[in-house]
Amino acid sequence: MRNFLITILLLLIVFSCQHGKEQADKRNEVLVLGLIHSGHRTQKEFSIDVLTKLIRDINPDVILTEIPPDRFPKAMKEFTELDTIMEPRVIRFPEYVDVIFPLTKEMDFDIIPTAGWTREMADARSKKLREISQDSSRVEEWTAYTNANKKADSLMEASGRRYDPYWINSDAYDEAAEVRLGTYNELFNDELGPGGWDNINESHYSYIANALDSLTNQNKRILITYGAGHKGWFLRALKKRDDIRLVTLQELVPRPSE
Repeated sequence: MRNFLITILLLLIVFSCQHGKEQADKRNEVLVLGLIHSGHRTQKEFSIDVLTKLIRDINPDVILTEIPPDRFPKAMKEFTELDTIMEPRVIRFPEYVDVIFPLTKEMDFDIIPTAGWTREMADARSKKLREISQDSSRVEEWTAYTNANKKADSLMEASGRRYDPYWINSDAYDEAAEVRLGTYNELFNDELGPGGWDNINESHYSYIANALDSLTNQNKRILITYGAGHKGWFLRALKKRDDIRLVTLQELVPRPSE
C-alpha cells in the first residue's frame, strides 16, 4: 500500500510539472522593435525594404503600434477603401504607411493601436519646451539637456553602426539613448505633464499592457513597433511580467552573414 501511494504521489508530481511546462509554453513571445520613423526613407541600413524583410521574417501574429486608438479606424478605412493613408498622425510614420499596412495584403496579423499620444498633449509639450529654452533663469537646465543630447549623439556615432537595425535593437543603443532621455526625464517630466517622458511612456504602456492582458497564454508572437527611444523604457516594464517570453531581434532573425 505504501509503495502504491508513493507511486501515485510521483505521478502527480510529474503531471504537475508537465502541466506547468505546457502552461509556460503557451506564453506569448514578445519582441520590441525600435524604429527610426522618417529615417526609414533616408537610411539605407534600415530602409523601408530592410524593415519590410525584417517583419516578414519575424512573422508576427499581432503588431502593437505607435498609433493612437482614436486615429486607427480612419487610417484603416482609408487603406482598405483607397489603398492609401491620409490620416494626419499615421501618415507621419513610414513604418505604417509604407510597410505594415501594405504587408496586411500578404501576411496574416492583427494591428492593435497602443499610442497614448494626443494632439493637445504634443502642442502643450512643444509650447512648454520652447518657453523653458527661452527662459534666462533656466539656462543651466537647458544647457544640461542640450549637452546630454550631444553626448548621446556622439555615443551613437562612435558605434559606427548608428542606423544598423541590429545595433538600434541592442542594449548598447538603449544605454546611449538613456544619456539623452534620462536627463530629459529628470529635468522636465513633471513640468511637461502628460507629454513628459515617463508620463507619455506610462500612457503608451497602459495600452500595451491591456493588449497583452487580452492575449494572455495564446502562444502568439507579438511585435511592438515604436520609435527606438521608447524601447528601453518598455523593456524595463515588460521584464516585470511573467506571462510573456521576451525575445530579441537577433534571436528571432539572426543577422545575415556579412
